[in-house]
Amino acid sequence: MDKQRAFADYLHSRGLAFTSERQAILEQILAGGRHFQADELYLRLLGNKTLPVSRATVYRTLNLLVDSGLVRKVAFVDRHSHYEHLFGHHHLTCRNCGRIVEFNDPDISRALEKICRKNRFQSISRKVEVIGLCAKCRRSSDK
Repeated sequence: MDKQRAFADYLHSRGLAFTSERQAILEQILAGGRHFQADELYLRLLGNKTLPVSRATVYRTLNLLVDSGLVRKVAFVDRHSHYEHLFGHHHLTCRNCGRIVEFNDPDISRALEKICRKNRFQSISRKVEVIGLCAKCRRSSDK
């Protein structure tokens, strides 16, 4: 499903409008990197002189995106809140050191789409996370 349509539907179901500011925030998230901080997103949007977006609007919209399931709030080792969009990327997470390797596999994406179709399930977002030990931590535990 189109990410903008999914977010607009979510907002509508809660009696909220899909404003041009919210659209700009979503577009910036999709155009940027996987992980970002709210203030980084705000600074990227600050350059848009035709559609100024306030810091408060960025934070409120991020909360709505998290509630909708399209974005996830992640606490990293540096204890700052980061966000990531959940559009077709997956994680390998080391349970020992916390290292995260992001990957995208079209075969996994196709399999998930097939499972959704088979079960007549409409996917809004998806996330695959494999938890285990990275090579460095495995070598340390073998000693």
